[in-house]
Amino acid sequence: QKYLMMMNMKNSSNYAFMAQPNGRAFLTVKLFYSASAQKGLNMNIINMPSVISETTTGYFQTSIQTEMFKRREIQCIGEIDESSVNAIILQILQLNNVNPEEEITLYINSPGGSVQDGLALYDVMQAINCPIRTVCVGMAASMAALLFISGNRREMLPHSKIMIHDPRIMNTGGTALEIEAISKNIMEIRQLTAEVIAKHSNNTVEQILEKTKIDSYFSPKEAIEFGLADTVIEHI
Repeated sequence: QKYLMMMNMKNSSNYAFMAQPNGRAFLTVKLFYSASAQKGLNMNIINMPSVISETTTGYFQTSIQTEMFKRREIQCIGEIDESSVNAIILQILQLNNVNPEEEITLYINSPGGSVQDGLALYDVMQAINCPIRTVCVGMAASMAALLFISGNRREMLPHSKIMIHDPRIMNTGGTALEIEAISKNIMEIRQLTAEVIAKHSNNTVEQILEKTKIDSYFSPKEAIEFGLADTVIEHI
């Protein structure tokens, strides 16, 4: 048996060993921590695991996301903003170009974020030919809930939750006319997002607006009953 020791002297003092039982290929996972994370200042700063494979020409390292992409699986995790949405859109467009009929899986664990950026992703999801399977892992809240609900096949893990609410105004200031314009815009967004959720849940807009007046949380069973999800899954 062969063993490979992976180490990164600059970013990590961790070592990973993985047996190579067949003499040709192996997988190994390593976690690299930033200097600040090592000092305990920010333990959230951690790179994703990597996959190491051996070919006749040598060893190659790829990210877990790359391996998932090959299986037509994409992640929507963390805050929804311009950067995260653009990355997801590029992946969706590429997968649609490769095979416009095969399903794409979008794993969602997000507190929401920018409505406009989220709607950009929603439009792309509706515009492509291939169906999109959305899977709620943990929490799909706010704008992330809208994206989850709009999937062609919507699945939730047993302890995941969905939360929907009206759009919020954060750190608003300015003149009376500026605030009036902002208020008008957010009321239009409120109506628009309610119409989208109603469309994909077979509810009326009035029913959705009644729910979104407050932060409304749904367990998998409640989400299915309200038309926000299709099934609960225990295996991925």
